Amino acid sequence: MKTYRPFDQIYGKRVIVIGGGAQVSQVVLGAVTEADRHNLRGERISIDTIPLVGEEKLAEAVRAVGRLHRASALVLAGSIMGGGVVDAVKELREEHGIPVISLNMAGGVPDVSDLIVTDPVQAGVMAVMAVSDTARFDIKKSGKKRF
Repeated sequence: MKTYRPFDQIYGKRVIVIGGGAQVSQVVLGAVTEADRHNLRGERISIDTIPLVGEEKLAEAVRAVGRLHRASALVLAGSIMGGGVVDAVKELREEHGIPVISLNMAGGVPDVSDLIVTDPVQAGVMAVMAVSDTARFDIKKSGKKRF
């Protein structure tokens, strides 16, 4: 039998970005730029996206993040999210402890997220900083502050 290093040691942490349209691309711009800085210094952080619209699809995807290997943070990027997505965010945070960053948007999702950010590029940067081992940003100390 051959043993291998665990995936989290090889591939590191994953930041998941869910939403639709231009907001997702801007969040990813910030996240990839920041992840590149950390990865050059030896960390391993990757960014994954899935473009989705519709409450049921979004809620299902949010719940599935808890089952994704190496998922370390979720960014919800959109203009309006509420209803079932709110319940899914609560479940994800309670059952899996995965921090949720939301863009400032209409609907109930910002109210149940760990961090609310207006600028999508900044949201991506802060998501990577939140999961990084070398950054000094602690999402828990932000106190649900809006940026």
